[in-house]
Order: sequence, then C-alpha cells, then structure tokens
Amino acid sequence: MTGTWSRLLRSTPFRLALTFAFLFMLAFVLSGAIVYQMMSADLAERLDDTIKETYAVVAATYADNDLKELVETIESHSMRSPRKEQLFSLTDAAGTRLAGNFIAAGLPDGFSMFNAEMPGVPPGAEYRAYSGSIGGNNLTVAFSLDETEELETIMLMSFGWATLIITGLAVTGGALLASRVQSRLDGIAATMVDVSHGRLDTRIPLTGKGDDIDIVSRQVNAALDRLSALVEGMKQVSANIAHDLKTPLNRLQMILDTASEKNLSGQEISSELAEAHAESLQINETFDALLRIAQIEAGARRARFTEVDLGEILKIIAEIYTDVAEDDGKSLSASQLHQKAERIHGDRELLTQMFANLVENALRHCPPGTTIKLSVTRRGERVVASVADNGPGIPADEREKVFQRLYRLDHSRSTPGSGLGLSLVRAIADLHGASIALEDCRPGLAVVVSFPLAMD
Repeated sequence: MTGTWSRLLRSTPFRLALTFAFLFMLAFVLSGAIVYQMMSADLAERLDDTIKETYAVVAATYADNDLKELVETIESHSMRSPRKEQLFSLTDAAGTRLAGNFIAAGLPDGFSMFNAEMPGVPPGAEYRAYSGSIGGNNLTVAFSLDETEELETIMLMSFGWATLIITGLAVTGGALLASRVQSRLDGIAATMVDVSHGRLDTRIPLTGKGDDIDIVSRQVNAALDRLSALVEGMKQVSANIAHDLKTPLNRLQMILDTASEKNLSGQEISSELAEAHAESLQINETFDALLRIAQIEAGARRARFTEVDLGEILKIIAEIYTDVAEDDGKSLSASQLHQKAERIHGDRELLTQMFANLVENALRHCPPGTTIKLSVTRRGERVVASVADNGPGIPADEREKVFQRLYRLDHSRSTPGSGLGLSLVRAIADLHGASIALEDCRPGLAVVVSFPLAMD
C-alpha cells in the first residue's frame, strides 16, 4: 500500500490533481472568508436597526411627557424577556433606576458594547446597546449578541465541514482520475518497452473515447505501423538484395573466371569482358536506384519544388513513348492533358521519371495488342493522374507488395528488371504528398496517383 501511494505521489496526473484541488480550496476559503465578513457585517447592521427601532418604539410612549407610561412600557418589555435576551434601563440624571431589568451605568449616547460587568447582566453575556436622553432621564435598549454569535458559529462550522468534504472529494477524485490516467500512461510506457525489445507488432490500447490521450496514442500507433512497415521492408530488401545481387555477382565471377582461363590459354576474351561489363552496369544501376530512393525518402529534393503542369508532363511522356509502344506492338494514347487547371507543386524531373517508370512497367509486362492510356483530371482540390492498360493486371493480394523494394511478381527472376521501379514511384508520390492506388480495370490495371492541387 505504501508503494502504491509513493508511486501515486510521483505521478504527474496526481500532482496536477492535487495542485488543482489546492487552488480550488484556496479559492473556496477566500470566497468563504469574504462571505463570512459580509454576513457578519449584515447581521450587525440588522441588529443595530432592530435595537434602534425598539428604542424608538419605547421612546415614543413618552410623547406627552408621561413618565408613568414610559415606565410601564419598559417594564412590559422587560417582562417579555425573562432570559434577558433584551435589556432595558431607565435611570434619572443621578443614575437611580426608574425601570428596566438592568442598570446602565457609564454608557455613552448612541451605540456601544458592554458585558457582564454591569449590574443585572447575566455572566458571560455580551450586548449591543443604544442609549439616549428622554426628558432628562437616560434610556438604554440592549440586545444580546448570543443569537448573532450563534449564527456566525453556524456559518463557520458550515464552511469548515464544506471545506473538509470538498477537500476529501477533491483528493479522492484526483487520486481516482490520476490512477486512470496513469494506467493509460503505463500502457503507453509498456508498449514502448515492448517496441524497444523488438516486438514491433505491439500497439497502445485505445479506449475509443477520442480524448487527447487517445489521439496521441493513435498517432503513436500510426508511427509504429510505419516503423514496422519500414523494418519489414528493410528485412525484405535485405533478403531481396541477397537474392538479386548474389546471382549477378556469381555470374560476374563465373564470367571473369572463364575469361581468366581463356586468357591463360591465349584465347579471345572480348566477349567475356563485354558480358562482365554489362553485368557490372546492371549491379551499379540497382545500387543507384536504391540510393536514389533513399535520397527521395529523406526529402532532400523538396527544396527543388516549383509549380508544374501535370498535364504537360504526361503529354511529353506520351510523345516519347508512343513510337516505342508501336514498335512493341502496343498502343499508347493520352486524353485530357495540358490543362492549366492541373498545376501542382513538385519536382518536374522526379515526376517525369515517375510516369516514365509507370509507362515502361506497362510496356514491359503487357503482351502485344495492349492499349495504354494516360489521363489527368481535376477532382475538387486534387489532381488525379492515371496510367491504365488492358493487360493481365496484378493479383489483388500482390498489389501492395509490388511497391516493396526488389519485389518482383516473377519470383524466378527470369525476366529483366530489378524490382525497384514501383518502389521509386511510391517514394516520389510520398515526397509530393500524393496517394497512389492500383485499381482493377477488368481486364488490366490502372495506377492512379492523386496530388494536392497547387494553391495560389
């Protein structure tokens, strides 16, 4: 139990809850003190008004200089206050008692305070009095402060109990809320510990309330998804590099061994050298593509962004590859291109390479007779470009995998290519804040890239 409280006291949410409770209690006490002072002043003022009003009623009986009626009135009022909550005194100029239930001695005219030191005053009592002169005699009306003090005591007790109750509720509520928040923070910490130990599939549990912790947790989970995908991609890349580069390196070694043997026997080795040169170029191209993708993903090219017309880029691609497609027994057509409403912010060189890769990919993997269509349209605040064909397409379960580096549908690697074309396309799209999707044309495939519109 001690450990739990110690841990709770170190908890930031609990400390914040205690701080809030302290500030709330401080405000409550200060406001209570102000209310108490105001109520005390109001009670004192009301008491003075009552005393003065009673004095005026008693004094009014002496209107006809009838001392007897005044004495009878005072005696009547005195008899109605057997416990001496109210005191009345009428004395002559010499201080001799004429009427009343006590003798007022030495009290000044107007309001004053006195206690049990006077004759006839109960012990321990305190009174508020009003004195004045009537026909040469001194009249004093006094009211006990017991009722006022009792009301003030009730107020203080009420504020005291309210303070204790509110303090208890604030601390208890703060502890409960802090423990709930702390448990969620512990869940985040536990997830981070698991991730640090290599369990990248661990995710922060969400409550579904949509509060700030859920929002942060969702963002962290998204970052973990991205991290997991990157690590998985690195594993896949490592495996594919080992597979893809080991074969050409072995082939290069065999070619060089053959050339070395021929050279020792005096045979011609120019064909072997040419073949070795081609193999080395292919290996270098693979590494260059990997480095280029890494450079693009690092965002180094974002500084070169300008406003470009996407339709104009696709028009240039269409002009370049139309003859290439015809030579290969395929057709390439373009529509809705070169419209000024399709301007985006981007790197012209990278965008040209991206669409060139998509067209080359379609030409490489589609049979003769295939039609390839390029288009670009405006959809709200997005510019959507498409490279579509009616070829064999890509199986649905392979469409996301083809964006992985060195991943190839031809797992035997019997066809030319490095498996980096679509990886480069995805990297360029991500750099431009674009989304990319592979859609089924039935038959064929459409690569759809959606860019944010360039805003003025």
